[in-house]
Amino acid sequence: MRPLAEYKTLVFDCDGVVLNSNQLKIQAYYDVAIKFGANEAQAQALVKHHVKLGGISRYPKFEYFLREIMQHPVTEQAMQTLLDGFTAEVKRLLTDCEIAPDLMRIREASANAKWMIISGGDQAELREIFKQRRIDSLFEAGIFGSPDNKDAILAREVCLGHILKPAIFIGDSRYDHQASTKAGLDFVFLSAWTDVEDWQEYCADHQIAVLNHLGDLI
Repeated sequence: MRPLAEYKTLVFDCDGVVLNSNQLKIQAYYDVAIKFGANEAQAQALVKHHVKLGGISRYPKFEYFLREIMQHPVTEQAMQTLLDGFTAEVKRLLTDCEIAPDLMRIREASANAKWMIISGGDQAELREIFKQRRIDSLFEAGIFGSPDNKDAILAREVCLGHILKPAIFIGDSRYDHQASTKAGLDFVFLSAWTDVEDWQEYCADHQIAVLNHLGDLI
């Protein structure tokens, strides 16, 4: 990891990095599963699968829920019911959740860098929430999310020249680390809001730089 001022592009994950929303997303998955007809154990199984696949979009998670947990056909109607319910819950919960308190200080400290969001969250939903929270203008290089995965988004944005290197990805999941490393970006893991249970061991094994909050970048 280089000094912050050396980076030309800062790429941020959303949940657990810019927004303190990981636990809210967990609650949303649980609530949507129960409303769909899952029992307690089935809803908890979806939550466990979600946490295990941190940084991955909701689409394959709900496919797994239907196919493996509920033993239900993965139909367009079932998927839409789950996706619509989840979107409604997320919009409600993320309207008031905590924004990283040092965001503006980091923006000032990296004035010459482009900022970008690459998240597992739904792209249209992210853009709406960021606009509502009045932080969308900070990320002039774009706000991106599913249905494209992070590998695809990173590859595309690097190819288009929208991610200028040296660049750093600021995330809180294994997938954030794996995708950003594959794309040739530096990576730092934020620990304060992560929902990865064994993050200390993972970061130690892979010699990953770890910070507590975003403000520690400065």
